[in-house]
Amino acid sequence: MKNGGEFSTAETDYMRRHHLHEAAEHQCSSALLKHIKAPLPLVWSLVRKFDEPQKYKPFVRRCTVVRGNGNADTKVEVGSLREVDVMSGLPATTSTERLEVLDDNHHILSISIIGGDHRLKNYSSIMSLHPEIVDGRPGTLVIESFVVDVPEGNTKDETCYFVEALIKCNLKSLADVSEGLAVEDHTEPIDRMNELLIKRD
Repeated sequence: MKNGGEFSTAETDYMRRHHLHEAAEHQCSSALLKHIKAPLPLVWSLVRKFDEPQKYKPFVRRCTVVRGNGNADTKVEVGSLREVDVMSGLPATTSTERLEVLDDNHHILSISIIGGDHRLKNYSSIMSLHPEIVDGRPGTLVIESFVVDVPEGNTKDETCYFVEALIKCNLKSLADVSEGLAVEDHTEPIDRMNELLIKRD
């Protein structure tokens, strides 16, 4: 889903390469995009922290990694599980989630929900990050897609609307946090730097 029109050619290509979910008849699937005015390495440093989703997800109260792919320690790697405590006010209290993909080269994170007190059964999501230029500065395109069972008593549209609302909140918060950090490490855009140099001469 994209507000304000169709996907661009590049966005469509990213979707085709990284976000193809095979939704069954009793499932719904969708994808959302967010353009962030912060460089990709900074945004990825937040997204990849499977053990600290609360750094940008406003509905996460606490997160604990409970298993590191069968190891005794809690090293985060593919197969790791996390127990997430959810803020009050949502129709959920806990969520058990597994890290399915953590690709630092292509900037892809995928998780699945395998348990907890909520209605998102067989939920799986993929996030991919892509570099772009936003207002003359390095920026990041974030795409998040999902597939999930439609709960009994709900329609596909209702289920998608609910999940999309949560993801939109998370992506907005990710943008706010990333852009705030980018401002702290502020660099002028190339065109603006040239203007300043000309004025000084």
